[in-house]
Amino acid sequence: MRPLSRRSRYDAHLNPLTRALSAHQGPLIDLTRGNPTTARLPYSDALIRAALSDPAGLTYRAAPFGAPRARAAIAELLGVEPWRVMLTASTSEAYAYLFKALCDPGDVIAIPRPSYPLFEQLAAFEGVATTSYPLIYDGRWSPIFPSAEAARGLAALLIVNPNNPTGQQLKRGDLDTLAALEIPIICDEVFRPFPLDVEPDGVASLIGWGGPAIVLGGLSKWAGLPQMKLSWAIIGGPESFARPLLERLELIADTYLSVAGPIQQALPLLLDSRHRLTDALSARLRANLDHIKAACVGRPIEALKVEGGWYATLKLPATQDEEAWALTLLQARGVLIQPGYFYDFNDRGAYIVLSLLTPPGLLQEGLKRIIEGVEGALSAG
Repeated sequence: MRPLSRRSRYDAHLNPLTRALSAHQGPLIDLTRGNPTTARLPYSDALIRAALSDPAGLTYRAAPFGAPRARAAIAELLGVEPWRVMLTASTSEAYAYLFKALCDPGDVIAIPRPSYPLFEQLAAFEGVATTSYPLIYDGRWSPIFPSAEAARGLAALLIVNPNNPTGQQLKRGDLDTLAALEIPIICDEVFRPFPLDVEPDGVASLIGWGGPAIVLGGLSKWAGLPQMKLSWAIIGGPESFARPLLERLELIADTYLSVAGPIQQALPLLLDSRHRLTDALSARLRANLDHIKAACVGRPIEALKVEGGWYATLKLPATQDEEAWALTLLQARGVLIQPGYFYDFNDRGAYIVLSLLTPPGLLQEGLKRIIEGVEGALSAG
């Protein structure tokens, strides 16, 4: 029998941390959560139900880029022309559409490292190869973008702004560098509504930049509603770039027609009413980050600068590697964290990632146990 595709092949072996988690007995403080619907936030249940009850959602009207009313709501939110808006069921799906439209099989795209761990998998599913450009930490994270010469071999370059999980934000000086590359820039701005310790020269968005940029966002983060499955792509840049790309994307989107009608009808109301939730979430993120920074002062743990997003990165002593620290904290302290290698941290050192979504009491107790575990391991060693 003919074998299955190479691009869908993956390593099914469980890593040591996953095995240890399955075997863990007793209470657990989970500092990895990325799902806002389980984070004890003040959702308006009645309003969400009311938004989804619009009878217009009962009638199916195929629209490759999404219903005009929904696209208009995104256009108004972001200050763009509605013709530049494409709706998808998720940002992952938007990446798939864009890779189909921008790349031929075997083409190469550049992705940041460290960053979101699914980019290589999403690219592989489209037959696209990846190369990486590093984020370097020197008091703040900075990208080292490819040279203009190296960019001639790339079909596109991906940015997450602010980055997941480092929280790094683009700076004004980066814009000239990106323009010189003369390739499409895919900029994932799902965490844009959650600035934290921003720099004066920070760039919140590539919308309106003028270069060939496609900007992504979605309800998952912007309204804390990952279950609603609606995201958007804004096709920016000059019309000479945007119009031909949209022609290709329309055929792709029309082939799948994946965005559900009821959520498109509900979108304007969900966007208008999101602030109660996002304001509470922003306050939690800031409070948790402030607590982490204060708690790590004078400790053998460095809390790295976070300019935005939902995560904090800690640098632990390099007396053992990230996986060993993760296992120690889980088995001896009952705390679950993400080791840095999940996100391809490639600097020497031991990094762990904590979710700022965590309810404050749990985060404070979990961080206390992390500090005690690290200091205990150092004194024992």
